[in-house]
Amino acid sequence: MTIDFSKSTDNLVPVIIQDAHTKTVLMLGYMNEAAYQKTIETQKITFYSRSKKRLWTKGEESGNFLLLHSIKTDCDHDTLLIQAKPLGPVCHTGNDTCWAEKNTPQFGFFSELEAIIKQRKENATSDKSYVASLFEKGINKIAQKVGEEAVETIIEAKDNNDDLFLNESADLLFHYLILLQAKGFTLKDIEKILAERHR
Repeated sequence: MTIDFSKSTDNLVPVIIQDAHTKTVLMLGYMNEAAYQKTIETQKITFYSRSKKRLWTKGEESGNFLLLHSIKTDCDHDTLLIQAKPLGPVCHTGNDTCWAEKNTPQFGFFSELEAIIKQRKENATSDKSYVASLFEKGINKIAQKVGEEAVETIIEAKDNNDDLFLNESADLLFHYLILLQAKGFTLKDIEKILAERHR
């Protein structure tokens, strides 16, 4: 891997640390060539501390190490993106990240959709949306809708109309997210089971 440490006067490159599992950005640090080499050798993320003026392995005092998963350089070879496994809180304040946010898995728009469904579930009596009306009708109706959408998806899978198949698939997944919420679960619970099976 080519890393250009010479672009800055102090021979440091910025390093973005990302959780290998959740993809959450955890912190920003700096490495010189010695810190990079120690990271490779120990498989524990080591920075060059600009305040202490020395190499600093994250977790050397707290035990909250960052275990190396992968390293990538940007197109100019002067910034690193490191994916790591955190062994505890990352920030010195005790937070999961240096941005004071929880380090939880995110599923892009699906996470946003889950949040909307949850909100409509919590306000089912006053909300006039379709989702709220399903929660008002109860688990049997929600489960029935999942079954109907599953059958429609299967039917479209046997045909050659990709647009209809994708739309029915979207309907199925949407109603499944509603069913998960009705049962008190989220995609994170399903992800956990699949990850355990994978191991």
